[in-house]
Amino acid sequence: MSETGVLLAGAAEVDITPEMGIQIGGDIGRRRPVEEIREHIFARALMLESGGARCCIVSLELCVVTDPWVEEIRRRAAARVGIDPGAVLVHAIQNHAAPTIGHHALSDSYEGVGPDLWWVRGGDDRYNEPAVARILEAIEQANASVERVVVRVGREIDGRAAFNRRFVMRDGTARGHPKPHERKDILYCEGPIDPEVGVMVFQAADGRAVAALLHHTCHPVHGYPHRTIIGDWPGTWASGMRGPLGADCVPLVINGCCGNVHHNNHLDPTHVNNHIRMGRMLTESAGRAMANLETQERPLIDWRSTTLRVPLRKLAAEEVEAARRYLSEHPDPPQRSDVTDAVAFEWDWMYAHCTVDLAEHLETHPYYDYEVQVLRIADSAVVALPGEPFVEGQLRIKLESPFPYTFVAHMSNGCAGYVPTAEAFERGGYETRTAKWSQLAPDALDTIVDESLRLLKSLGTRALS
Repeated sequence: MSETGVLLAGAAEVDITPEMGIQIGGDIGRRRPVEEIREHIFARALMLESGGARCCIVSLELCVVTDPWVEEIRRRAAARVGIDPGAVLVHAIQNHAAPTIGHHALSDSYEGVGPDLWWVRGGDDRYNEPAVARILEAIEQANASVERVVVRVGREIDGRAAFNRRFVMRDGTARGHPKPHERKDILYCEGPIDPEVGVMVFQAADGRAVAALLHHTCHPVHGYPHRTIIGDWPGTWASGMRGPLGADCVPLVINGCCGNVHHNNHLDPTHVNNHIRMGRMLTESAGRAMANLETQERPLIDWRSTTLRVPLRKLAAEEVEAARRYLSEHPDPPQRSDVTDAVAFEWDWMYAHCTVDLAEHLETHPYYDYEVQVLRIADSAVVALPGEPFVEGQLRIKLESPFPYTFVAHMSNGCAGYVPTAEAFERGGYETRTAKWSQLAPDALDTIVDESLRLLKSLGTRALS
């Protein structure tokens, strides 16, 4: 147990690159076996301790870690290193050029899809156990390497790398990723971005950077829909920071609420969409932030979490009946006409299965158990939220947080799907179409943000000894 007034930190990274043939996540009804390893991907763990309080942040260059596997990682971490399971933050950066752990598209209990089409569920069972074993190795190594540190934090602004991907069209509806022929009908960009490039460095007594948290907000989708493994912009950014931080530093990327934020600038037809370029831009901006880091003297670690019972979206009886009828009329999944280089089924077929799956789930459990987790690190905070909230929720959290630096981590501790704003539901669009990856009631984002702020304020007003 660490003494009062001392902050300890240890970090480690372990390779979690999949083998050839493993299904890549982040798609709907497309077969994407790994055919090329262009870049390795990693699990990175940061163990923090002060005055007997401990927490662990795990950043994974994966697409998704589903709820049951989050609990499994936490349970095994508790058994191996003695940490409270609720103090472990499991964050997937949502890399669409990497596998998932668990199935994110259809429930494990859903029987409407046979074993020959196992991959349409969104995951690959062959990857789960090997990946979890390596993640636990990273946690154990981080725990074994803790040493005394101070926390230094800074930020920069970069508007070159991320863009809101939803646009209000002239008919009042919303489009995500308008096609080239639709550009003339764009009226305006629906929402904002979060341009913050945050850097939190854990520095040892001899000046070494033991670890760093790097925070930015953007969908990592440069590798979609290819069958190649890359680390996307978070991997390039983490690698690039080895220069200013030192080769032995472990950089953990914290990707923010990017449900409606993307790296493709639809308003600029000359925009270069490249993950290496984006990672280098973020490295430049982070370097500027490091020139003005603030040392946070209070060696405090604390955490809170709560589980909200968020209602799932209701399904009309005629909607469920239409889905069942569609599947009855299409016993064999129809191949997409626009995809000729892979097995890829029509989205309507996938959405029909999702509708039936959700209808069966709603009969017994009409809620999603949504965990909001908040960590205090010195005078900064990390907020962990499941799924893909829209960036407006993150901006409100930062605006009203009692902490001068607040990093929000989406796709953490579970996969709740998209969490749009209430206004987005009125305009429609892909992110609002009901499926396993968009299932919460329209007022969910406000509820989640309110609870995040309540927890932040409970930590921010805690009496310091």
